[in-house]
Amino acid sequence: MVVVKKYLWLLLVGIFFACNTGKKVALIPVNDFFKTQDRAIYRLSPDGKYLSYLKLQDKQQSLVVEDLETHQETKLSKLEERNISYYCWVSNDELIYYKDKDGGRFQTDLYIVSRDGKEERLLNANEKSKIRVLEDQLIDDKYLLVTSNKRDSTVFDVYRLNVRNGNMNVVAKNPGNFTNWLTDNNGKLRMAISSDGVDESFWYRENETKPFKKIITNNFKTTLFPVAFSESKPNTIYAISNVNRDKSALVEINCLTGKEANVLFANDTLNVVEAQYSKQRRKMDFVVYETWKKEKHYLDEEAKALFEKLDKLLPKTELRIIHRDRKEKRFVVRTFTDRSPGSYYLYFVDNNYLKKLSDLNSSIKEEEMCEMKPISYMSPDGFKINGYLTLPLHIEPKNLPVVVMPHNGPGQRNVWGYNADVQFLANRGYAVLQVNYRGSTGYGKEFYAAGFKEWGLKIQQDVDAGAQWLIDKKIADPKRIAIYGNGFGGFIAINSAITSPTLYRCAGSSSGVLNLFSYLKTIPPFLTSNLQMFYEIVGNPDKDSEYMRQASPVFHADKVKIPVFITQNPKDPRINGNDAVQFVKELKKLNLSVTYLEKEDNKSPVNREEARQKSYTALEVFLQDNLKKR
Repeated sequence: MVVVKKYLWLLLVGIFFACNTGKKVALIPVNDFFKTQDRAIYRLSPDGKYLSYLKLQDKQQSLVVEDLETHQETKLSKLEERNISYYCWVSNDELIYYKDKDGGRFQTDLYIVSRDGKEERLLNANEKSKIRVLEDQLIDDKYLLVTSNKRDSTVFDVYRLNVRNGNMNVVAKNPGNFTNWLTDNNGKLRMAISSDGVDESFWYRENETKPFKKIITNNFKTTLFPVAFSESKPNTIYAISNVNRDKSALVEINCLTGKEANVLFANDTLNVVEAQYSKQRRKMDFVVYETWKKEKHYLDEEAKALFEKLDKLLPKTELRIIHRDRKEKRFVVRTFTDRSPGSYYLYFVDNNYLKKLSDLNSSIKEEEMCEMKPISYMSPDGFKINGYLTLPLHIEPKNLPVVVMPHNGPGQRNVWGYNADVQFLANRGYAVLQVNYRGSTGYGKEFYAAGFKEWGLKIQQDVDAGAQWLIDKKIADPKRIAIYGNGFGGFIAINSAITSPTLYRCAGSSSGVLNLFSYLKTIPPFLTSNLQMFYEIVGNPDKDSEYMRQASPVFHADKVKIPVFITQNPKDPRINGNDAVQFVKELKKLNLSVTYLEKEDNKSPVNREEARQKSYTALEVFLQDNLKKR
């Protein structure tokens, strides 16, 4: 009864809040923001005649194939408790998919199934290994190139998998430090990447009969990302690179010398984050650079003409091509804005026709969502910090309750676009500040490296400076500022309850890192070669133990001065759940205000949806209790 009254009170407050603005703001149900997509992961067959997707119906996830001429649908596989984590077409008549194994984060079962659903076979049955598809097209109608760690759990070798009988033969054995393998546009294994945890090297061979030779070595702080092999220039790759520059550019690299041969796009102020290669035209289509949002610079007139047509058909929206057929005559297009999760479309090039496939979330109405605007401010030591500010609808931006949301990490950033967490909070009347603190990607090497081993230190100061900027601008009510985040965002938030209790009224964490020592211990075996890199970014347990202990909230429960909200899945392999349990116990012993919600380990999409509703409803109550009182 008490719980019911509290939710009724929340609803009344929301209605009153809306009426006082002069324009009605609908209080949208929690679950509307976080609904699981009914249809997702659309893929076209190589010949473009069939469209596949994952469909959720009656609590079952199915892999479905639609004949684009007859529109007949065929269900290939039904799953209840286990999900398809990845699938693709390997020919015009067959698909492969990964099915998550029960109780295993890093193991998956690999199946092949005919598009009519009549034949389905398990291709690997090793309970202790993981298999990944390296080249998604069949060779000689029966072989797939895959990588697997079945020989050694810490490394991945390359195998030729016979999909007819399940036999696997080694194509390239990992010497122990290769972290990635790359094929050319014809499916030939031509390049490998190795790492000692700090330095990354590229190995190349002219053809599959020759041994790999090391051609380039860079420190991990340097970006060098191969995009595609050139088909017009032998022994040349296109790559996104910031070698000898701060911002990433698109370049050509001579694979015999390892030297940069040509620059296709570079700008001292713009950072290239993506590049698109057309296998059909054998050309680079465009690069994508990111400032406050992603924009294209075209390198091919045909690609430019294609997107200009799409822009006319889909005005006032961002769009991304997420799949295409081999001849690039049919495309799966996804749209979105900052106020809409968007929709999926099928585009037919020959007649410039667009067919809508589905909405990502039909419960969301764009006019009821809030605009995400770019902002920037200076950190105490002179760094320019960028971020996004989302203000609630129809409210004067003055003395507002605020939720500061630092992003997860390391090596991530907030991006412009629809964000369900942000829109949920804005609908509840909160201004939401997303901060790209130092160490975030997309702003160049210097800014990225400036965040190394600054967890709990200068990174914390960057986030706090954002909250202070809102106060100085009179946007935030200084007595009603919360901080909330996921993963390392949760780490920053809980640290704020310790280091900045006068700036924030409360702090919340979802699946947050609470202990830097145990975070490093949860790194899986096949990523152990990257440990030295993690030591550089997060801290070395042997050399930096004092700093890591000081920065880890789990050791400082006695210093918490404000109410804390924590949700954690105790079985989450990425985070040590015992840290949260220990931390909460310490807070309760000290009679400190703490709300703890244990997430369930849900594998099915429907159960995950129910768990999300429970978690966000609890967060809503927590924020309401702490920020709405004046």
